[in-house]
Amino acid sequence: MTEEELLVDCLRRLETAGIDYMLVGSMAGNYWGVPRSTHDIDFVIEYGAAEVEAILAAFQDDFFIQEISVKSALRPPHQFNALDNRSALKVDFFRVAGDEYEFTRFARRQRITLLGQPAWIAAPEDVLLHKLRWHKISPSDKQLKDARGIFLVSGEELDRDYLKHWAAQIEVADLLRSILEG
Repeated sequence: MTEEELLVDCLRRLETAGIDYMLVGSMAGNYWGVPRSTHDIDFVIEYGAAEVEAILAAFQDDFFIQEISVKSALRPPHQFNALDNRSALKVDFFRVAGDEYEFTRFARRQRITLLGQPAWIAAPEDVLLHKLRWHKISPSDKQLKDARGIFLVSGEELDRDYLKHWAAQIEVADLLRSILEG
């Protein structure tokens, strides 16, 4: 199973189960920016204790997923994963949690068609900002290259006022400025 096939499979499972989600990470960066190879798929999902069973049921076939991990993600660090038994590729799930920006980011998700499948994806501004946020937490040229790639491909369509506002709030204004100035 390829990464693209796994992504489509995950999108179908989330859609069928009615789980609120958005695609983030490198796959979202590939959509809005310059594509690069990646070996995992990242989703942000909105769920509470009542939805744990639906998540487990959606991924029970073909995936190694642990109930205790899904339940534990209701608390910090709000993350669990599922391992695809067919390909050994990992799917990371992050629960919507944290600061105001994280909730705003989820509210701004966009509906697209990706690889023939309806999908919710993080807005390009939010993918770019999140790449900068991750770079600040754990410096990586990969994150900066992804952010630059989004600017190169989607730059004319980006809401610069939104970018500047939230960059200041999440303390990445200097990194954003370097990208905007080239």
